[in-house]
Amino acid sequence: MLLSLIVPCYNEREALPRFYEACSAVLKKMDCPYELLLVDDGSTDGTLDLMKTLAEKDSRVTYLALSRNFGKEAAMYAGFCNAKGDYVAVMDADMQDPPELLPVMLEKLQSGAYDCAAARRVTRAGEPKIRSLFARLFYKLVNRMSDTEIVDGARDFRLMKRDMVDAIVAMSEYNRFSKGLFGWVGFRTCWVPYENVERVAGRSKWSFWGLTKYAVDGVVSFSQTPLRFVSLFGFIMTAVAFIMLAFVIIRKLIFGDPVAGWASTMSVIIFVSGIQLFCLGIIGQYLAKTYLETKRRPHFIISESNSPDVTKIK
Repeated sequence: MLLSLIVPCYNEREALPRFYEACSAVLKKMDCPYELLLVDDGSTDGTLDLMKTLAEKDSRVTYLALSRNFGKEAAMYAGFCNAKGDYVAVMDADMQDPPELLPVMLEKLQSGAYDCAAARRVTRAGEPKIRSLFARLFYKLVNRMSDTEIVDGARDFRLMKRDMVDAIVAMSEYNRFSKGLFGWVGFRTCWVPYENVERVAGRSKWSFWGLTKYAVDGVVSFSQTPLRFVSLFGFIMTAVAFIMLAFVIIRKLIFGDPVAGWASTMSVIIFVSGIQLFCLGIIGQYLAKTYLETKRRPHFIISESNSPDVTKIK
């Protein structure tokens, strides 16, 4: 039984040494053969050099260097495509995913009752309040609009059996939203709660705008509700316009009143035009995602690795 641990990294030179020491200590106590799969997502701070150093002194460390910054989703997918373990875990290098949970997760899977053990934050202590608020709103919104459940506080940190990993790899869509994919493929999942942990070093690579775009990707990837909303709104506005047109014609025929009110008319036109542009923007998001899928570009390109048999392009 081999355990593969995928660690996507982007400019994590400060945090990676601490993560390696802490994670190695836990894995050695588990008395389980393992491989540490470090994926460099186009870092510019020397993270790759550190990975090479770790790989030289520890034969269980494999590094994958992407040719540029493809994003965390692509880095995770590269890890899934190259993990050899019967059990596969995903963790961040910033120590916000406690390695101490790994033995608990493995025990859950070995019991036979579950195919996946996933970490879930029960608090957001230390996180900016505005960010926490929008995160909670996102989870409520996406769960209302989508048939795929995305648990509030769920992390990418999870341990999965090989069957589940193979199912995720088989889903080769370009626009990836892993939290949704993990839920969509199904399988029996056990949630392991834990208190929020702050980064040990460095700064988060996720800006508010980056998180917003990621949230939009999640909604577009797993819900057609926005498109249904646009269709319903278009029908309602058409019905209202028909009623108003009938009212104007009848008033003209009966009272001879041309219905004066240029300012109010322009206000209505501007308002409706704004709504139309907003609806077109929603449709445009779906078209853009479809456009990217049809190009069939690779999710990642691996420029170098210390393993000769890696999947370099997929």
